[in-house]
Order: sequence, then structure tokens, then C-alpha cells
Amino acid sequence: MRVTASGVSTAMGRIVKQVSEETTKYYWYPGEKKEWIRAAVALGIGFAAFGLLMLFTRNVLVAAVVGASATAAVAGINFGRRDARALAGFPDLGDRAARRAVAGHAGKAVWRAFAHGLGGAAAAVLILNLPHRGIVADWVLPVVPAIAGALAHQAGMLYEQLTASGSAAGPAKAPAAAEPVLQTVGK
Repeated sequence: MRVTASGVSTAMGRIVKQVSEETTKYYWYPGEKKEWIRAAVALGIGFAAFGLLMLFTRNVLVAAVVGASATAAVAGINFGRRDARALAGFPDLGDRAARRAVAGHAGKAVWRAFAHGLGGAAAAVLILNLPHRGIVADWVLPVVPAIAGALAHQAGMLYEQLTASGSAAGPAKAPAAAEPVLQTVGK
């Protein structure tokens, strides 16, 4: 990740293609390659869950809910871990450059929240437009992927915080021995 003079990160991915000896084409895309791979893995898991459930149950409603929930859960874990890493990296806000960096992190967090919310809304619309009817199919199942994604987001943040706080330099020290306290009993 590169940081410009203004302190705002400009993480960009790049694909380089050698066309001829003198010509090289550069293709730029936003974000980092590993994050795009994680997004593709989340989509792949969702499509695999959808396909397997369609194969075994032949019920499009169940397959769509489970597939969308699996995608939302994996994406939520990834978003939660990224948000936790960004929160842990906040510097002291007394410096102007630090405030700019925080604004850059906040902008990326807003983008991740927008993408996560859009995914939950798209899953709800998809599930609502399936041919099944009833209270559960119309009111409960459309929100299941959004709930799964939100809970997974929190689990990802918790996991990242626990792994970061669990690593300490050196072995744990024994607690200091407490001095005995003498109590006097009144007559």
C-alpha cells in the first residue's frame, strides 16, 4: 500500500502485459489483488452452496437463501477483519496528517459498508422474487443473508482483535505476590 504526500492511501492493483518488445500495457484496478481474490472466493462458496442444495433438494428457495447467506457470511468475515485492522492502525489524532489518514480509512470503511448493505438488499430482492409465498418466505427468509453477513462481520472483527491481542512478546510473567494484610478485630 502506498501513501501519498497528503497521507491518504492509494492502494491500486496493476496488471502488466507485454504486447511487443517496445510496448507494455498497464491495467489498473482499485483495491488489492488479495481482496479481489477473497471476494471471488466468497462468491464461489455461495454459488457452490446454491448448486449443491439445488442438486439435493430441488428447492430453489432454500438453495437461494443458503447460497446468499454463505456468500454474505464469508464476505462479512473478510470485511470485519479489514475493519478491525483499520481500527487498530489509527494513530494519535493530534497530527493533521494522522487525521487525513483516518479520513481515508473511514472512506474505505464506508465503501465496505455500502457494498455489504447492497449485497444484503440484493439477496433480499432475489429471495422475495422467488415463486414461494407465505409469511416465512416473504418476511423472514429475505433478511437471513443480511443477518448472517452482519453476524459474520462482528465475528471477523472479534477474531482479528483476539489474534492481535493474544500475541505478546515473550512468555507471560507470574503475578506479583500480594503483601499480607493484618486485620484487627475490635473488642
